[in-house]
Amino acid sequence: MRLDRSHPIRRRLALVLTTAALGAPLALSTVALADDAKPAATAPAPDPTGANTGVASDVAATDNGKKLDEVAKELGHQKISINIVWTLVAAFLIMFMQAGFAMVETGLTRAKNASHTAAMNAFIYPIGMLAFWACGFAFMFGSVGPVAALGGTPGLASPPLSFTLLGKPFEILGTGGFFLGPKVYDVGVLTLFIFQMVFMDTAATIPTGTMAERWKFGAFALYGVIACAFIYPVYGMWVWGGGWLADLGTNFGLGHGHVDFAGSSVVHLTGGVMAFVGGKMLGARYGKYNRDGSANVIPGHNIPMAVIGTFILAFGWFGFNSGSTIAGTDLRIGVVATNTMLASGAGGLSATLWMWFVRAGKPDTSMMCNGILAGLVAITAPCAFVTPSSGVLIGGIAGLLAVEAVYFVDRKLKIDDPVGAIAVHGVNGIWGILALGLFADGTYGDGWNGVPGTVKGLFYGDSGQFFAGLIGLAANLLYVAPMAMGTFWLTNKLVGNRVPVEDEIEGLDIPEMGAPGYVGVAMDKASETPIPN
Repeated sequence: MRLDRSHPIRRRLALVLTTAALGAPLALSTVALADDAKPAATAPAPDPTGANTGVASDVAATDNGKKLDEVAKELGHQKISINIVWTLVAAFLIMFMQAGFAMVETGLTRAKNASHTAAMNAFIYPIGMLAFWACGFAFMFGSVGPVAALGGTPGLASPPLSFTLLGKPFEILGTGGFFLGPKVYDVGVLTLFIFQMVFMDTAATIPTGTMAERWKFGAFALYGVIACAFIYPVYGMWVWGGGWLADLGTNFGLGHGHVDFAGSSVVHLTGGVMAFVGGKMLGARYGKYNRDGSANVIPGHNIPMAVIGTFILAFGWFGFNSGSTIAGTDLRIGVVATNTMLASGAGGLSATLWMWFVRAGKPDTSMMCNGILAGLVAITAPCAFVTPSSGVLIGGIAGLLAVEAVYFVDRKLKIDDPVGAIAVHGVNGIWGILALGLFADGTYGDGWNGVPGTVKGLFYGDSGQFFAGLIGLAANLLYVAPMAMGTFWLTNKLVGNRVPVEDEIEGLDIPEMGAPGYVGVAMDKASETPIPN
């Protein structure tokens, strides 16, 4: 830290050095406190929003003679700078989550498909990014209006595509910012783009876990373009882009509209629904189910890899949730980060104990990981609006839901999901929205979606918030599921969705990718692939 001549700390340091040089006795405590001696004050009250943290005296009283308006301009510039830097750092953390997804999904599938599974996680990044750049971002945020925290974001104010129903406007699609053209060549807009792009990337990669080990790579690539350009951005606009779900509060008095702080519905439920539809249409892996309908366990080949991937995801999730303030000056980030961590721990604990003492008689490492991730998914929507105790409860319930949903999807619905993505992201995406509608405590969110007052859930007096969440969930299912069905139908017609059974038995690394995931490692294909009875 560089200190100018007038800085109080530098003045004190000079006094200390001068006194020492003269050989005078030194009372450090007196010197250090002389400039700031104040009468004792009562302890401040807790400040859960951070709104009262920081006072006028935190800014130097003199500023080299600058006029007040110059000082204000400089401080305003610094505030936006802090927000942009914070948002970009959060985006970088979220981008690193892609490595976590790749490791979790590859570790929980078989060695003969390692290259193929990892490649899907790698390729969704460039292909999804460019599809979102071309039109997805415009559809999602092209009509959002100025984002004050990022300096105004000029150019994102094109009239949305909308229709009128019940005398109210229903905005359904943004119309500005295609290819990030000259009208949106702005630091705030580009910061928003990179932050939202990595969210989109997370949603798009979820089906790669469910559909692993039998999905043709060409069909996956076509899906990636459609999902990132159209499916994800449209629902995202309804919630985050000023669309009709966000307006349920202003138009119909339902709380603050559909509130999803960091993406339990926008990101995780969207990805989970696409995974559900894709897994159902693609069918189970060869050998997964016997003729009597019973399921075979097909273990992953590298559980330590999956564990490391889980912790990479948990680390990146701090950017995912805390970064969704898009403002480093919004000190609610401390509450968000704490709730995020507590929910992940509670989810991992409850899933482990449930497997240990109820389901399997032993702790299950993969379910432990899924419990941690389930807690993270569930807290993603309510993380800014609930207390730490509620965060623990939400995460604990999420861990139990993840375990039971895995069994239900696998054994009752007969959908083969190698990594449990439907249970983790789909089921707990729903739970996250419901939890917000129940536990939001009214200490944050004043003016959210244009509605005066803070966000409160059913247990704190606002039933409308809960019903707004239900409508948002229904809209996701009714929109994303048919769009996913149409996408997988189209890709099947164009290139076929499923690899030949011979390639599936042999492993997809050589037939699909041209190179094995592990060179020089002998793999017993017969022992890896159960044969139906």
